Amino acid sequence: MKIFFRLLRESLVFALHELRVNKVRTVLSLSGITIGIFSVISVLTIFDSLEYQLRSSINSLGTDVLYIQKWPWSMDNNYPWWKYINRPHTTLSEMNQIVERTPAAGAAAYLLGTNTSFKYKNKTVEDVGLLACSHDYDKLRTMEFAKGRYFSPVESQTGRPVVILGGNLAGNLFKDEEAVGRTVKIFGRKLEVIGVLKKEGNAIGESLDDQGVIPVNFARNLLDFDRDGTIVVMPREGVTRAELKDELIGVMRSIRRLKPGAEDNFAINEISIISQMFDGFFNALAIIGWVIGGFSLLVGGFGIANIMFVSVRERTNIIGIQKALGAKNYFILTQFLTESVVLALMGGLAGLFIIWLLTLLVTYGFDFELFLTLKNTVLGLSVSAFIGLVSGLIPAWSASKLDPVEAMRSNG
Repeated sequence: MKIFFRLLRESLVFALHELRVNKVRTVLSLSGITIGIFSVISVLTIFDSLEYQLRSSINSLGTDVLYIQKWPWSMDNNYPWWKYINRPHTTLSEMNQIVERTPAAGAAAYLLGTNTSFKYKNKTVEDVGLLACSHDYDKLRTMEFAKGRYFSPVESQTGRPVVILGGNLAGNLFKDEEAVGRTVKIFGRKLEVIGVLKKEGNAIGESLDDQGVIPVNFARNLLDFDRDGTIVVMPREGVTRAELKDELIGVMRSIRRLKPGAEDNFAINEISIISQMFDGFFNALAIIGWVIGGFSLLVGGFGIANIMFVSVRERTNIIGIQKALGAKNYFILTQFLTESVVLALMGGLAGLFIIWLLTLLVTYGFDFELFLTLKNTVLGLSVSAFIGLVSGLIPAWSASKLDPVEAMRSNG
């Protein structure tokens, strides 16, 4: 153990000596490692941050819920598109029948969306998402309130003119005013604001930040229900998603009176479909990041090898003296390999430091949470160490095989 720490100390001294004596050459040689680690780890950092946002967004939708819709999220290319178009719409009546006839269902809600304008006094926000939902929607989707509350059972049942505003929409309409208790207009109708949601910032287009939510029974007076809605169902406690899906297929076929052997004329979608799509997307981009960074790492590896060859030549006389005093080949080999790894780690640390500064800039300057994970930090250092080990192997091997007499006669 003492020998190891002695080697580490001496290698660190020699590595720092290289930096001091040959600053320009060493910095230029290490820049390849720095750029390579920056390229790879910055790509992985961005992807990890995006994936975290996406996973949070997906989880807010409910990982166990099923969506009964006209269109599947993942379409079979061999399936004629006109068959999808000719499918009947999912309706509020079907949702009510599912609740009555599906023992495996824990909660269900009907959703219907459109776009409209929201008005408050002289302020108008155009093209705002309007979501009409039945009462149990808050059991199926995470909804955190900054102010106010969700619909009461009476408000949902009787279709009271009330609305819940997303965080961005409330800010655009009311600025610094208190939104709860105020009255807004949509489709010429007045609605009381009973709640404002916390900003979600979700990245997959399913955020409620820029939407208003109203009871579906009030929406009957405003929206055309002769179009496709969505039925959202979650399993009751003790029932798996797969069991619920099988039961829903049977119930929906019964509701629509499909004959045995007839194709389903509805789709049951799962959040896992979205997750799988994003998994493939991120895997492909990660490969691109490694390819781009790989070229820089290759150049950096040649730079480290060049430094080590020069170092061996300059210290040939010292190597001869060490061998004459009894130093074994493995000692010389380990000494130069350690020095090579230390130099590579310096380049890798520089790349990681730049990434860390980048995460601070993006997080505080652009309101997007970007973070350098411990996993990516360890990966960056591991790749740097590996590049240093491989790059220094041949120079270290040549140094360990030097003849002590010939080495001491060398002028370096």
